[in-house]
Amino acid sequence: MGRGAAPAVESVDRAIRMLEVLGRHGSGASLDELATSLSLPKSSLHRTLAALRERGFATQREDGRYLLGPELLRIAFDFYDRLDVRVLLRPTLERLRRELNETIHLGVLDGADVVYVDKLEPTQPIALSSKVGGRNPAHCTAVGKALLAWTYPTTERLLLWAAEHAPLAHPTDRTIDRPDALAREMARVRADGFARDMEESEAGVRCVAAPVFFGAEGPVAAISISAPKGRLPATRMREVVRSLLREIAATPSASRAAG
Repeated sequence: MGRGAAPAVESVDRAIRMLEVLGRHGSGASLDELATSLSLPKSSLHRTLAALRERGFATQREDGRYLLGPELLRIAFDFYDRLDVRVLLRPTLERLRRELNETIHLGVLDGADVVYVDKLEPTQPIALSSKVGGRNPAHCTAVGKALLAWTYPTTERLLLWAAEHAPLAHPTDRTIDRPDALAREMARVRADGFARDMEESEAGVRCVAAPVFFGAEGPVAAISISAPKGRLPATRMREVVRSLLREIAATPSASRAAG
């Protein structure tokens, strides 16, 4: 077993690296391109490609270029359709609650609203009234803004969304409900990598949030940390944001698709 283990691991690693390269070539990759990218001899590539093609994980065009195969795409889409972000992200939420001891939300976008699909309460007093299955206008919550900023990543698309859902709710005097101002806010969110809610949804409550992509171009969900404003001044907010981004980055597959 010891003698065969290393070659077996090398074979699996070679196949995985090859799939990664093919994933970056939407129009296919030639054998020469694969050999250059992987620094492998063509003889090794032929054997690996033959095995991948046999299982439907790779396919070859008439011009000889190789593409990801239909079976790999079926598995990926099948997994995505069954993706339960609550199960995958619960350990991340628990680590954040343990470290920060504040309210942790997991939310998804549904039209004009954010829907809370999970929530962890702090042990500190003054818990928030939100609940799993509850809704809030997306544009005035941090978790909603984190989703909007990357779901509608251009000013034009954001303005179309705002027009479709006009008039936008205005729950507090700090709510950003003018479409042009909201578009500027979304640009800031994308530049910063996270969103803030400075009492825009509920007076006296502040929140920060960041998106979770699971390899997609757009966010699958977003995680937020909420607290009474007295527990989330600017200095602590910076620390909370660092913790949030660190935990999302440490969550397997939670990052965005490579550019």
